[in-house]
Amino acid sequence: MSALTFAYSDLVDRAAALLEHAGVPAAAARLTADGLVEADARGLPSHGLMLLPMYLDRIRAGSVDPTGANTAVVDLGAAAIFDSNNGLGQVTAQHAMESAIARAAAHGVGLVACRNAFHFGGAYRYTALAAEAGMVSIAAANTRPLMPAPGGARAVVGNNPIAFGAPRAAGDPIIFDAALSEAALGKIRLAASAGRAIPTGWATDADGQPTTDAERAIAGMLLPSGGNKGFGFALFVDLLTGVLAGGGFGSRVTGLYADPATPYGSAQFFLAIDATRLSPDFPERAETLAREILDAPRAAGAGEGRIPGARGAAARRAAERIGVALPASVVEAIRTLEAAANQPAAPPAAPPANPPVNHKEGEAK
Repeated sequence: MSALTFAYSDLVDRAAALLEHAGVPAAAARLTADGLVEADARGLPSHGLMLLPMYLDRIRAGSVDPTGANTAVVDLGAAAIFDSNNGLGQVTAQHAMESAIARAAAHGVGLVACRNAFHFGGAYRYTALAAEAGMVSIAAANTRPLMPAPGGARAVVGNNPIAFGAPRAAGDPIIFDAALSEAALGKIRLAASAGRAIPTGWATDADGQPTTDAERAIAGMLLPSGGNKGFGFALFVDLLTGVLAGGGFGSRVTGLYADPATPYGSAQFFLAIDATRLSPDFPERAETLAREILDAPRAAGAGEGRIPGARGAAARRAAERIGVALPASVVEAIRTLEAAANQPAAPPAAPPANPPVNHKEGEAK
């Protein structure tokens, strides 16, 4: 059996229940669960429920704080730096973008950079949030080094996802979301779990040689999208996230699937621009541009034109009607987690027979 289909709301309920069982507050659990399920619904399984076991492993190991939240380190009004305190990424990232939106409403532009952040899922979520508020926006994050510089034999920058968003007068907002490698590592992990080859040009092996073997690619390096251009964009995402926020960048960011007790160390960047205050008819002008693109002649056999973000939004709406398809391997992993969560809790450890005494305070330590 290759895939099973579930109701969208059922998957959110089940994922949220597992997160709550691990100590995540109810509202944060549902927000995180919805982020994962939405990715599957939009056809981005590399950002979906396949990540849930890893999230839970990190919570149990202590590198993710289930109650972690943003605290301000620098606040200049229009711009701020937050410490995300290793909280769940969907929770701290949404708060950061909401803060950027509020700052833009007050100042015309709002910028928030976060350090000590965890994986935030699809960057499109945060630009969509800003577009709903009438804002043009950017959301970005850095990852551990996965790509070499042009001609390099060692990974020096991550595939560092970046998303742009803009409102329009009709239809879905314009959302462009891309990792800066030719393919996301999550897609390669999915291929490896299914025993499939990957296309040429996605990755190299550990020696820097091109490979179509997914397992060798995981041990090797991703290739930048567009060569020098992809590398340059990835470099500047590292500068805007980790370097600007005083957080992890380059080799200071660890692997998501590395030691679950070691914090991920990612950094993130959120920018919101109150477009309608600068240009009151921005949504209408953006709609005009979108219509020109959609109405332009198409090459034979190319199919209908589309605006970035429209396909994912349509897939999300369809999934809410007909359900979300999950690979059998992901379904089995969730069922295993649910079975473990239903087991009786282990009895608490017995206290030591003679607790040490803090003589200064006169209390058991």
